[in-house]
Amino acid sequence: MRRRGLDFRRPVRKRFPNVVWWTVCGILVLVLIVVLSREGQIESKPTISRKAYRRDRIMEGVTVTDEMLSSNSVTRQLTDQISLAKAFVVIAKESNNLQFAWELSAQIRNSQSLLSNAATRRTPLTVGESETAIRDMALLLYQAQQLHYDSATMLMRLRAKIQTLEEQMSSANEKSSKYGQIAAEEVPKSLYCLGVRLTTEWFGNPNLQKKHRERKQIDAKLKDNNMYHFCIFSDNILASSVVVNSTALNSKNPDKIVFHLVTDEINYAAMKAWFTVNSFRGVTVEVQKFEDFKWLNASYVPVLKQLQDSETQSYYFSGHNDDGRTPIKFRNPKYLSMLNHLRFYIPEVYPALKKVVFLDDDIVVQKDLSGLFSIDLNGNVNGAVETCMETFHRYHKYLNYSHPLIRAHFDPDACGWAFGMNVFDLVEWRQRNVTGIYHYWQERNVDRTLWKLGTLPPGLLTFYGLTEALDPSWHVLGLGYTNVDPQLIEKGAVLHFNGNSKPWLKIGIEKYKPLWEKYVDYSHPLLQQCNFH
Repeated sequence: MRRRGLDFRRPVRKRFPNVVWWTVCGILVLVLIVVLSREGQIESKPTISRKAYRRDRIMEGVTVTDEMLSSNSVTRQLTDQISLAKAFVVIAKESNNLQFAWELSAQIRNSQSLLSNAATRRTPLTVGESETAIRDMALLLYQAQQLHYDSATMLMRLRAKIQTLEEQMSSANEKSSKYGQIAAEEVPKSLYCLGVRLTTEWFGNPNLQKKHRERKQIDAKLKDNNMYHFCIFSDNILASSVVVNSTALNSKNPDKIVFHLVTDEINYAAMKAWFTVNSFRGVTVEVQKFEDFKWLNASYVPVLKQLQDSETQSYYFSGHNDDGRTPIKFRNPKYLSMLNHLRFYIPEVYPALKKVVFLDDDIVVQKDLSGLFSIDLNGNVNGAVETCMETFHRYHKYLNYSHPLIRAHFDPDACGWAFGMNVFDLVEWRQRNVTGIYHYWQERNVDRTLWKLGTLPPGLLTFYGLTEALDPSWHVLGLGYTNVDPQLIEKGAVLHFNGNSKPWLKIGIEKYKPLWEKYVDYSHPLLQQCNFH
């Protein structure tokens, strides 16, 4: 083959050595790394700024600076001294060392002034300008430690102080309970005045007595079981009047209502005078005194028999036989009053009646109560509103379940109920001899080991298994000692001021008094003469 000429030959490719190629690649890699690192720095800057911003915001909120965070900072040292000194000021005052408390306070103000000046000029405190203040404060703090103002000593003092305060609080609570009980048992001067004036009127006005006798002779309603019969046992003239008046004003048929009121010898004439002088929309009112009940004697009634016992008399009337261990409310003689226990003898008091609604004298009626007489008690004796929505009103809160007799016969979680508005089926009462059941338990509580307070505990025992629960709206309780839901008050047929704060007393709860007072005619001449307002 003939070879081409030099002019027509292909140019030969020049090849770079491998070293050159590796050098170029290395340069490119370095450039890439530099670019990426710069991007990383750019991206990281916002994160750093966010952290700094967050820290600045935190420091701004608590006025802390970087200089204060330093362990060698004189500003931080001054701040710590001020905090400790403030605690020692309180301790010094508690120890009645007022001079030392004043010295500490003065040095605190001096140190605070240094810090304030440094903050104003925006430059850190120097050791030179703060040295004197730090040294003076350190001397005072050392002195405080020498005075035993250390933590251990203060803990002991505080414990002793707490114990003293607890004892004082216990004593104050006991006194408050006693004074509250005394205030609750007080007979207001105006009420006493009313009783005296009515008694004087009764014995000084023959026409009033004649009017009462004539009314009593024509009242055939007293034994008519077609009427609505209510009974009240009370020595409070005005409270009884409010019960009768509020019932009459809210009744659809007041002429069918008969009130049977039993009082004591002292208030008998005044009660007769009041209910003879005043009329209540045609309501019939019978007034009796329990001293006229010949069957009510010590041989039949356990409470009267117990009153003859010297130990019982000492317990209720002297209060010196148990070193004050029993609260004063348990020792109130009213719990032995026959007016309080007469509720267990209703069939004997009204032998001709078949059904009665019992009302306490500290209630107000807001609705027509005729519906109570058509309620089916399902063979039970007592119709009452249950109060066991809270655990406090279970049987175990009223009775002594450490006593084997109570423990054997009654469920501790049985639901309690309320006296104050009760429907009694007197036919079932007589058939089941409920008064005999009451006597049984009352006789076994001579030593007050089954229960201590009032008539509700024996009522719970007597009517155990014989009580029909009524709709709660029939009887709303608590207006004499606590706050009551306004909706319950509005819907309630009977409002009960149970508790010490009765509405006719100065200690009555002010916001509930109008519910009771609107049934008092303050324009009545006798009430005005006795300064009722």
